[in-house]
Amino acid sequence: MKKALISVSDKRGLESFVQGLVDNDYTLYSTGGTKKAIESFGIPVKSVTELTNYPEILDGRVKTLHPHIHAGLLADRDKQEHLDTLKEQDIELIDLVVVNLYPFKETVKQAGISELDAIENIDIGGPTMLRAAAKNFRSVVAIVHPEDYKEVLTRIKDDDLSLAFRRELMVKVFAHTNDYDQAIVNYFSQNEEQLRYGENPHQSARLIRTSFAPNQILNAKILHGKALSYNNYRDAEAAYSLAKKFTGPAAVAVKHMNPCGVGVGEYISEAFQNCLDADPQSIFGGIVALNEPVTKRAAEKINEIFIEVVIAPGFDDDALEVLKEKKNIRLLELDFTEDEVAEEFVSVSGGYLVQSSDTGSLDVSTIEVVTERKPSREQLKAMALAWEVAKHVKSNAIVLANDKQTVGIGAGQMNRVGALKIAIERAIEMNDSIVMASDGFFPMPDSIEVAHAHGIKAIIQPGGSKRDQDVIDKCNEYGISMVFTGMRHFKH
Repeated sequence: MKKALISVSDKRGLESFVQGLVDNDYTLYSTGGTKKAIESFGIPVKSVTELTNYPEILDGRVKTLHPHIHAGLLADRDKQEHLDTLKEQDIELIDLVVVNLYPFKETVKQAGISELDAIENIDIGGPTMLRAAAKNFRSVVAIVHPEDYKEVLTRIKDDDLSLAFRRELMVKVFAHTNDYDQAIVNYFSQNEEQLRYGENPHQSARLIRTSFAPNQILNAKILHGKALSYNNYRDAEAAYSLAKKFTGPAAVAVKHMNPCGVGVGEYISEAFQNCLDADPQSIFGGIVALNEPVTKRAAEKINEIFIEVVIAPGFDDDALEVLKEKKNIRLLELDFTEDEVAEEFVSVSGGYLVQSSDTGSLDVSTIEVVTERKPSREQLKAMALAWEVAKHVKSNAIVLANDKQTVGIGAGQMNRVGALKIAIERAIEMNDSIVMASDGFFPMPDSIEVAHAHGIKAIIQPGGSKRDQDVIDKCNEYGISMVFTGMRHFKH
């Protein structure tokens, strides 16, 4: 008869599952509360001590950590020497393991839980058995989720415990133990923190720190102000990730994950003033990131309006004195070093998506001027600014800029003409020095018509549309200069 080792804290569906195993000629072995539950069903079950010939000790802390368990799980059944060793040591093979772990995450969420309570809910034997069984998935079936019981029983009855299915179960095991270990790390290193609420007051939220690198937003040093909210963190990340792209003094203001103003200048105070002037309305209550230490002059300008958070690589002492006059402003000091290799994670139901960060930057030497009219040096400088900002604006994105600041931003629209119209409507000025950047190509010349109607004379875009030539012809008709970058910057 085949042997199944069962130890579960989640007993959903247990009765019908173990009855199905017995009906298919499995002998059941179990411990503690699981064994009592199976006995209460009137289903025959043996104690694990009958496999180990060793009693449970240390209040049950040690019961399955035994060679007779792990050799029975890990033996390679294609190697005769492994089977001979088991025979010599009187060790029996174990064919199926069903384990779900002590409820650590559920325990530590409860109010008033002590560290000792948390420690007692760290499962040791369970993960060890699961990992052993999963490693040997070619021979052993490892089950961690009650939702899989029905399919496992069906496949047992049909003699269809295929290698592909065993592999699926193996992946679930290691995902489960990984999540379990991360919960322990988060609790004991205080990497997890409950936030007041999420995007809205009816949503709960927490932060989980996975890196201690000094150039990560969760590792910023909070010099002043109350704790950050969920939305503060998201906006702070957006502002910080853009501000650190500039080599000269730059200031970025963000609202709702989109830049609302970006300014550059000879000094950080000038950069902030240009940022403020870019959209003095939207910056109110926003998040500001500056890529150089905040000076007293910059601090005085910041204090003229309501800003939620200021992020910078440092603050002069007299700047701190000025900014701390406002009780609720948060001041974050953070390393502005760029990551050499970075990945972005986005959760979706059932898992998450991972991509490399969009680090593509504009190389003026490789852009292609596709129109008869060439952009001026001033326009090229403005294009570089607008193009970098467009990369950080939600698609569809249009950015209007001169060589010192953004002047209008259209973000997150369902069509590009709509984004352009919003950018123009919000623009603080429109003249020959204003350039337009588009994060994606123009599928038709309609945006060029709108741009011309408002005096835009220079455009930077990726190119790549089937109707690129129609767009180029329209620019030539209106005397507009256009360059192609060959690189798209969608941001969803």
